Amino acid sequence: MITGKNYIGSKLSAKGNITFTTFNPESNKDNTIVFTEVTSAEIDEAIALAIKCFQEYKSISGLKKAGFLNAIANEILALDDVLIQTYCLESGLPEERAKGERARTIGQLRNFANLVSEGSWVEATIDTANPYRKPIPKLDIRKVSIPLGPVVVFGASNFPLAYSTAGGDTAAALAAGCPVLVKSHPMHAGTGALVASAIIKAAKKTGMPNGVFSNLNSAGVKVGQQLVLHPGIKAVGFTGSTKAGRALLDLAAKREEPIPVFAEMGSINPVVLLPKALENRHKEIAKTFANSITLGAGQFCTNPGLLLGVKSESLANFIDHLSEEILTINPTCMLHPSMKDKYEINQKKIVSQEHVSVVADYQKIAKANYAEQVVVTVKGKDFLTNPILNLEVFGPFSMIVQCENKNELQEVITNLEGQLTGTVISEDDELSDFSEVISSLQNKVGRIIFNGVPTGVEVCESMVHGGPYPASTDSRFSAVGISSIKRWVRPFSYQSWPNHLLPKELQNDNPLKIFRTVNRKSTKDEIKK
Repeated sequence: MITGKNYIGSKLSAKGNITFTTFNPESNKDNTIVFTEVTSAEIDEAIALAIKCFQEYKSISGLKKAGFLNAIANEILALDDVLIQTYCLESGLPEERAKGERARTIGQLRNFANLVSEGSWVEATIDTANPYRKPIPKLDIRKVSIPLGPVVVFGASNFPLAYSTAGGDTAAALAAGCPVLVKSHPMHAGTGALVASAIIKAAKKTGMPNGVFSNLNSAGVKVGQQLVLHPGIKAVGFTGSTKAGRALLDLAAKREEPIPVFAEMGSINPVVLLPKALENRHKEIAKTFANSITLGAGQFCTNPGLLLGVKSESLANFIDHLSEEILTINPTCMLHPSMKDKYEINQKKIVSQEHVSVVADYQKIAKANYAEQVVVTVKGKDFLTNPILNLEVFGPFSMIVQCENKNELQEVITNLEGQLTGTVISEDDELSDFSEVISSLQNKVGRIIFNGVPTGVEVCESMVHGGPYPASTDSRFSAVGISSIKRWVRPFSYQSWPNHLLPKELQNDNPLKIFRTVNRKSTKDEIKK
C-alpha cells in the first residue's frame, strides 16, 4: 500500500534519484520501504495543479467541503491497523498513543466539517446603503472571508497524525478553500503516505478537483525552501523548532511577494509555584509534574521545562520530592536517534553552565534512543544573567529557578521570551497577593493554566495554541481549534455590487441562513429592500 512515491495531485510519481528510508527507534534499525524525494519539476507540476484547482475549489460550497473532510476522516479510519502499525514502526511511540492521536485527527476533521457546513465562520458583515445620509450618501459595503490560495504544510516530527499530513493545518486550510501541498516529514513518511492516500481517495469520492492535495517526500531542507519560495504558494503552516520556523519566516519575507508563515515553534512553558500551594501540597504537585515532564519522553511543545518558585522550606521539599518521583519513572523511546542526540547535547549544555546544579539524573542503563530524565536547579539571579538557560531542551528535562522573593520572580517572568503556555500552581486565597506576577505571565503566553499541567492540548473553539514570538510567528492566531481557519483566509469587501452577483453569504435573502452582522447587529434575517 505504501509505494514510496509522491502524490502530485492524484497521480503517484517518483522521477527523482534521491531516496531515503524511515527509522524504527524502538528496534534501532531502518525500516524497509524506500521513499523517493520529489524533484523540482514535480514540485512545479503539483503547484500548477493547485493553482488551477483553486479557481474551482475556492467556490465549492461549505456542504461539499464538509463532505470532503468527513470522507477524509472515514478513509483514515478505514486504514485501520496498517496505519497504527506504521505509525509505531516509524515513531517508537506506543499503540495507545497512535490510536489517541488518530482519534484527535478524526475529531479535528469532523469539527471543521461541522464548521463549514453551518457557514457562519466567514464572518459576513454588511453595511447597507443610505442614499439620504448627509453630507454624503452612504454606500453599500459587504465583507466576507475568502481563501488565500495554495498552502504548504510542513509535517511535525512529534505528531505523525494530528499535526502532519491531515492534521490541524491541513484540515483548516482545506476547510477554508485552500488547496494543500504537504511537505511530508521524513521521520514518518510511511504514515504520511497512508494518510495521503486516504485524502486522495476522499477527494475522488466527493468530486474534488485534482490538485486539491499533494504529498511531497523529502529528507532534506531544499524541497521545503523551493516550496516556500515558489510564487504560486500563498501561505505556509509549520510546527517544529524555532530555528527551522524562523528560517522559513525569513525566506517567505524575502520573496518578491512576501507571504505569511504561521509557525508554532519553541516554548519552555513556565510554571509558577506559589508558596501556600507548595506548603500544602508539595508531594502531590511533585508527582504530577514528574509525570508531565516525562510524558511521551518529553517530546511535547508544551512540556513544562521551567519551574519557578520563591525560596522556602516548601520549595526545597518540592525539589526533593520531584527528584525522587521523576527517578521512579522508566525512560521511554524518543522519535529518532537525532532527537536523542539533540536532547543530550542541549541538556548537557545547560548542566555545564556555572551555578547550575543537577538534582535528578536517571543513572540506570536505558535502551538505545531512550531518553534519561534530568532536573536541574539554579538561583533566580543566575538565571537572569545567563540567556543560555532559556534554551528549550526538547525531551524529559526541566529547570527549577529559585527566586529570592516575589520581585525577583516577576523579573524572571518579565525577561522570558514568548511562550505557548504559562501555569500557576496556587491556593485560591494567594492569587491576589501575586496579581502582578500573574499579569506579567499573561503578557508572555498564549494560554494560562490554573492548577494543572500544560501537556495536553484540548481541541476546542476556545483553545489558543500559540503565543508571542518565538512561541509562534503571529500571536493573533491559534494552531489548534476551529478558529485556526482564520490563518488561511483574508477579508474581502464588495462595494455597491449587484445582489445576484454577490456570494451567497452576502446576498440580501441570506440563502445559507447563516449569522451575519448587518448594520452592527448579529442576525440571520433577510435584508429587505
